Amino acid sequence: MQKIQILWTDDEIELLRPHILFLKEKGFDVFTASNGHDAIELVKKNYFDIIFLDENMPGISGLEVLAQIKKLFPSIPIVMVTKSEEEDIMEEAIGAKISDYLIKPVIPKQILLAIKKNIDHKRLITEKTTSSYQINFGELGMKINSANTFEEWDIIYRDLVYWEIELDKAQDSNMDEVLKMQKNDANNAFCKFIKKNYTNWFDSKNVEKPLLSPNVLKEKVFPFFGKGKKTVLILIDNFRFDQWKTLQPIIRENYKLSEEGIFLSILPTSTQYSRNSMFAGLMPADIDKIFPNLWLDDDEDGGKNMHEEELIRMNLNRFGFKDKFIYKKINNLQAGQKLVENYKDLLNHEFSVIVYNFVDMLSHARTEMKMIKELASDESAYRSLTLSWFEHSPLYELFNLLSKEEINLFITTDHGAIRVNNPVKVVGEKNISTNLRYKQGRSLGFNPKEVFEISDPDKVRLPKSNISSSYIFAIGEDFFAYPNNYNHYVKYYKDTFQHGGVSLEEMLIPIIRLEPKR
Repeated sequence: MQKIQILWTDDEIELLRPHILFLKEKGFDVFTASNGHDAIELVKKNYFDIIFLDENMPGISGLEVLAQIKKLFPSIPIVMVTKSEEEDIMEEAIGAKISDYLIKPVIPKQILLAIKKNIDHKRLITEKTTSSYQINFGELGMKINSANTFEEWDIIYRDLVYWEIELDKAQDSNMDEVLKMQKNDANNAFCKFIKKNYTNWFDSKNVEKPLLSPNVLKEKVFPFFGKGKKTVLILIDNFRFDQWKTLQPIIRENYKLSEEGIFLSILPTSTQYSRNSMFAGLMPADIDKIFPNLWLDDDEDGGKNMHEEELIRMNLNRFGFKDKFIYKKINNLQAGQKLVENYKDLLNHEFSVIVYNFVDMLSHARTEMKMIKELASDESAYRSLTLSWFEHSPLYELFNLLSKEEINLFITTDHGAIRVNNPVKVVGEKNISTNLRYKQGRSLGFNPKEVFEISDPDKVRLPKSNISSSYIFAIGEDFFAYPNNYNHYVKYYKDTFQHGGVSLEEMLIPIIRLEPKR
């Protein structure tokens, strides 16, 4: 294994011989320079893992050396060593992206700690994270095996997402595989939980049920109306809880997290059903019954989410909120930029609803475009691509602008998505719904052990295209494929992100309340 190479620059380098000998005894290669010019030349000609740099040197100062080295090699960790504790010097050094700061006289333990923090931290983080997950593996497994309430599944899913993101940072592929297997076990158990309980939650006598899509606005958003602040709801289509946790660190720079909730998307976990239900405050069958002109069945032509604004207005009216509200749907960059330019319009309304479709478009583009599929090759890359988009999007700019206002900001979604891998054969008539994760129609042919079937849609307040219609839902990582042209179909859709069925990723989704720090 190659030794770690250190450059130490100090105009009194001879006085530091004991420290340099100490580092050599510890197995490090140490190069020295007594002035800034020599240090810069050494950096040009050699590879260094870390640089210790005196701040106060004659001629070219430590801060000037720092700036020049960072121009040449921005990623080299540089530890500033100084006698001064003046705040302005520290701020200038930190602004120039030093990795650490030591005050003279330094002691050997401080030097070792600085090296470990800035060079060996990845290995130490990987070892600690891996060890912690191994310790928690058994406990998490027992939680999965014994979970029989929504609250328990809420905790389990948060734990799984936490470990996914932590192991992303640790970059331990062995543990990634272990976690993937445990997540599959969790999804299998969760699907059994849904099969056992879902229909019961729509029994009027059943008071113990999770927060479902139709009640989200009523229970989480409407209570904040009329309390001196405007309310802004941003719904990011197809936005999973792990994607929220990926964006959270940069959002918290300007916002306080007031509530981080998880609710259960209704089935099917598709925009037509879950988002319309959320905005209307009604189950799909009730929308179809009360507002038949605002609902289209799967087999009818036309856009299935063309009446969201009307559904929100009727929901508001039903609860006595007749104040002004505004609805915006963002489907492209230009629309996002226009919203940012006119963001003050949102503040003229008590309630603003913004639907952002990027994440949904990303998942569909991943299916259709080879380049996007390669960029988002796995769960970790999918999260990373979402973060990269957000950081450079008009939506992030909008968040920053709204952080200067007196508002309650809600972030939510209508459903999540899961990466599918296992084809399940299904047959049906020509007018069967086309979604890969659920099917609605009559005379469906399938293996009952492989799906979650709802033979009587009335029991779960789902509309029927005809009197004998039923619904079936894919579970876990399964997706439906037709026997005709089966191999081509499987090759095209395998390893793509889909929604509509039963999984933790699709059904357990975030409802977040934020308040600007300012």
